[in-house]
Amino acid sequence: ALDRSDARLNRLRQNLARTSLKAEIAVMPAEEWLDSRTFDAVLLDAPCTATGTFRRNPEVLRTTKPVEVGKLADVQHRLLDAAAERVGPGGRLVYCVCSLEREEGETQIIAFLRRNPAFRTAPADPAAVGAPAEALTPEGWLRILPSMWAEKGGVDGFFAARLDRVT
Repeated sequence: ALDRSDARLNRLRQNLARTSLKAEIAVMPAEEWLDSRTFDAVLLDAPCTATGTFRRNPEVLRTTKPVEVGKLADVQHRLLDAAAERVGPGGRLVYCVCSLEREEGETQIIAFLRRNPAFRTAPADPAAVGAPAEALTPEGWLRILPSMWAEKGGVDGFFAARLDRVT
């Protein structure tokens, strides 16, 4: 696990201890990680505007400016390309953001696939992750909206895409 925030990694350490799981953890920006290993799977939970959390944090819709979306999209672009370099042949990259902004979700993945012909979209199985069928986009990605699961109290919105390295 790699994160620039030690506080977030401390929560991860607690969860790993609670579940008796292990992970290698490094506190640093992903762009500075010089490890040349490749992995079978990489999860990129990218920094984003967090507009999908507006159900719990309504101010996020008022305070998020278009320029912030653009700046974060640039960071996501760099992180996606860096993460792709760490995915070995036949491996997968899962990209997710808790944002409702297309620039941080669908548009980001379309641009990534144009830049990275070694990757292909791998359709998600909503049932396998406990998501409603309507969360599946025509491209095979997941787009969870805060209006889903209203009968269970609602949920934060987010976007996720699975990308498989084919070469």
